[in-house]
Amino acid sequence: MSSDTPTQVPAAPQAAGTSRSDRPLVGTVLAALCVTEITSWGVLYYAFPVLAPAITRDTGWSATATTAAFSAALVLAAIGGIPLGRVLDRRGPRTVMTTGSVVATAAVAGVALAPNLWWFTAAWLLAGAAMAAVLYQPAFAALTRYYGPRHVTALTTLTLVAGLASTVFAPLTDALATHLPWRGVYLVLAAVLAVLTIPLHAFALRRSWPPVRPDLHVKSAGGAVKDVLRSRPFVLLTAALTLSAFAMFAVLTNLIPLLIERGASATTAAWALGLGGLGQVAGRLGYSTLVRRTTVRARTVWILALSTTTTATLAVLPGPVTLLIAVAVLAGTTRGIATLLQATAISDRWGTTSYGALSGILAAPITTAGALAPWAGAALAASLGGYPHLFTALTAAAALAAVLAVGSVPARRRPA
Repeated sequence: MSSDTPTQVPAAPQAAGTSRSDRPLVGTVLAALCVTEITSWGVLYYAFPVLAPAITRDTGWSATATTAAFSAALVLAAIGGIPLGRVLDRRGPRTVMTTGSVVATAAVAGVALAPNLWWFTAAWLLAGAAMAAVLYQPAFAALTRYYGPRHVTALTTLTLVAGLASTVFAPLTDALATHLPWRGVYLVLAAVLAVLTIPLHAFALRRSWPPVRPDLHVKSAGGAVKDVLRSRPFVLLTAALTLSAFAMFAVLTNLIPLLIERGASATTAAWALGLGGLGQVAGRLGYSTLVRRTTVRARTVWILALSTTTTATLAVLPGPVTLLIAVAVLAGTTRGIATLLQATAISDRWGTTSYGALSGILAAPITTAGALAPWAGAALAASLGGYPHLFTALTAAAALAAVLAVGSVPARRRPA
């Protein structure tokens, strides 16, 4: 079938490798992962921006140094996802995610107890190794295999819930910080991480790892992982999503100073950033409909082109502030869809046989780009002469991503 044929998502097929009686067990996996993802993201990612000022004040370590330790953890998480992907394909998610939760708990406690910057950095590197095992990639791999043809619905549900991590854990972390020093807050969060994620990963993921059904395979020019990695579509897909991720995250982290430069108050700019989060949720809610009505190529190019348009509009639009906020919300919508676009990119093109290995390799440069984007965006703004010039440069990167995405689909495939 042509690669321009829309992917069909059956209304209610049974999950891969399961009988109808097993559906409640598969539902338990999704429910457990919703809890563990929102907790893992909240503790390992969103707590740090809230506590960073207190860490700097209390320790005397520079904000640059502490942020560098956090960014290094994100880069290590990206790299660690590559070998873990192969393990996930062979053995499933239970051991990987349970061990990751144990390591994450130890790492957060290590951050809390760090007597010096070197210890602090080492603890964050350990946290980075744990992130590779507990954040989106292994969860996506688990749901893609367990849910089979229904994986888009499961992935949408997971990302909708996990998208609330900042909504839950940023205020919670701030509330704890009013009563405890930052070290105490991290110890409490380590306990929360242990209590909620270790047992859920250990017990909810006990299901047998289902074999890949033949009708879930997508035939491409080469079936082996190495053949896919060497293929032009995979290279173009990786380049497109990496460039897009860099542009999107740089826009996200530099939106507030841009809006302030355009005349918004700091409070209004912060609200604009928050409303962008609502846009992410809205984008994810509509993804299943988008999948049913578009082809893989069309939706990939369309979403990246929309990101280009919103970035360009923010670069050139002087106001009014209300219109800039509306564009910021639309930019948030594209970020929300982009998460699911990445999650389904492998299965849409090459099936689920080697999903863990391929998605781990695909995610490595994308996650790295997202980790480096805040620092690189700020540096580019300074060197280019302001945030409007930065957003113009990011528009060019986003536009190139959309162009590269045109060639990111294999010439022949069958629907996953």
